[in-house]
Amino acid sequence: MLALLLAAGPKLFAADTDPLVALKPTHPRLLLPTEHRWSEIQAQAETDPLLAQYISQLLLEAEPLLDEPLLERRKQGRRMLSVSREAFRRITLWSMARHMLDDPRYARRASAEMQQLAGFSDWNPSHFLDVAEMTAALAIGYDWLHQDLDPAARKIIREGIIRHGLEPGVDAIRRGAWWATKHNNWNQVCFGGLTLGALAVADEAPAIARELLQAARSGISYGLAVYAPDGVYPEGPGYWGYGTVYQCLMIDALRTALGSSWQLEDAPGFLQSARTQVQLAGPTGSFFNFGDGHAGPSLQPPLFWFASELNAPALLHSQRRILAQKLEQPSPAKQLSVLPLLWWPEVPARPGPPELPLAWQGAGTHPVAVFRSCWTDPNALYLAVKGGRVDHGHAHLDSGSFVLEAGGVRWAVDLGMQNYHSLESKGLSLWNTAQEADRWKVFRYNNRSHNTLTIDDQLHRVDGVVEFTRFDPENAVAELDLSPVFANQAEQVTRHFKVTGHQLTVSDHLQGLKSGASVRWTMATQAAVEIKDNQASLRQNGRKLLVTLRQPGAATIQVIPADPPDDGFNAPNPGTSLLIVDAVAPASGALCFEVHFNAEEMLERAQTSATTQ
Repeated sequence: MLALLLAAGPKLFAADTDPLVALKPTHPRLLLPTEHRWSEIQAQAETDPLLAQYISQLLLEAEPLLDEPLLERRKQGRRMLSVSREAFRRITLWSMARHMLDDPRYARRASAEMQQLAGFSDWNPSHFLDVAEMTAALAIGYDWLHQDLDPAARKIIREGIIRHGLEPGVDAIRRGAWWATKHNNWNQVCFGGLTLGALAVADEAPAIARELLQAARSGISYGLAVYAPDGVYPEGPGYWGYGTVYQCLMIDALRTALGSSWQLEDAPGFLQSARTQVQLAGPTGSFFNFGDGHAGPSLQPPLFWFASELNAPALLHSQRRILAQKLEQPSPAKQLSVLPLLWWPEVPARPGPPELPLAWQGAGTHPVAVFRSCWTDPNALYLAVKGGRVDHGHAHLDSGSFVLEAGGVRWAVDLGMQNYHSLESKGLSLWNTAQEADRWKVFRYNNRSHNTLTIDDQLHRVDGVVEFTRFDPENAVAELDLSPVFANQAEQVTRHFKVTGHQLTVSDHLQGLKSGASVRWTMATQAAVEIKDNQASLRQNGRKLLVTLRQPGAATIQVIPADPPDDGFNAPNPGTSLLIVDAVAPASGALCFEVHFNAEEMLERAQTSATTQ
């Protein structure tokens, strides 16, 4: 089976060469280019106050963890993922603190934790992400603390990595594990975590390490394929952070352990994806969170890797601001990641804004277009829109949807995902994306809650593929053909976006509707809404946005709560409303919506306020 797997699918690497031929014989060999990396990071902090503050916060979090009870094997539904992630956080924090402070207490506590984890009955291979993340956690601890571990502890931890990580991994691959040839984050996380495990123990368990690495060398091409051509991650910006962090870990571990990255970073679209990720974050720092994701703003460790890899400190312009804000929060436990320390670029303390276009369009499974008025103004107008298709488990019925920011406020929002366990525990089959699947009963996932159109209260067609038919950066225009998701409901549906200064017009043209068909235009918002005639005044954080319905003339703009059906499994959406426009198709079957957004006055006030402070 393994030979068949290695022969299948896209290939980037030769599978017949020994991946261990150049294995570094000593520890540390994972992620640390030299044994002096920790002191180098401390030296960097002397000229970078934010890095110094970050290190202090991480050390502050590491100390009280010493007194926490050992982790236990507990599942929530089908997942043990929270235990694996807490293990990763603890072990990397303690390993960092041991070297930064030269304090053996942290090594002893990490050793006890790793031995406890190695003693679990298993790491839940039925949900293999749990195995992969736990393998990565123990691999890093085993490697970074190798000199502190006594022989008995090394043996227990090493055998745990092999028995609970590598052996189930190789067995799964031999049996044709679905994630081994899947174009999504599972492929990257599973191969990434298992690669770290294999490299950590390769000198002591070369046979299984070699087999795992040979499979990873071929199989990772499936996960990397999703970045082509422009780095738009099909599972959304949130899952970009998840899949890509394990991709970065894999690349760096290969470099430090074997002296070669297998040229993984050269996969089409991979390096470009960092700039795409920056484009998909608005001036507030929140992402265009299409699909299963959270808007944030959030710290994205992979961006630190890309900033160093590309020698592009400007990629961290927003990330540094987000990190500074997190460090200023009063909560003592912020649960920050150690990984940005490893990838902190040697750059000026305050890198400037990214030199990226104000209007940008990216192709891929989920094509997107972005317009912004400025890269340096936190009050800038920002519009992000998407096309796409439903061909993976994290997609929503959100073709044509958009988010809008102005004046430091996100006005048009995406509700994002609902906790998976909350749905699975109610018996929903969440990962089937067929037309009548349970997934589309979830309010946050179907088109009724997204900033798009709905005809006769029907679901969008899951086999529809929505592409941009026009993108004009000079005139700030984008156009989508939504017809494929309205098959048998309308003959032609076109959505048009036009940005003029700090104003936006969204126009929808529908043809071939059945006479009397009802069409709803929807936009989700967390603002307070007042409606007078055909104009809505949105207020939030002391700002105001005017939304005017220009067409159809016979319709009215309304606001309703973003309440899902009372069915026992849909989560409420407190603080969120839906701006809606309902219209009925005339006998001609032609209908036009035109909605205008005006942020000029609000932005003028924001700029005046900023200059007087």
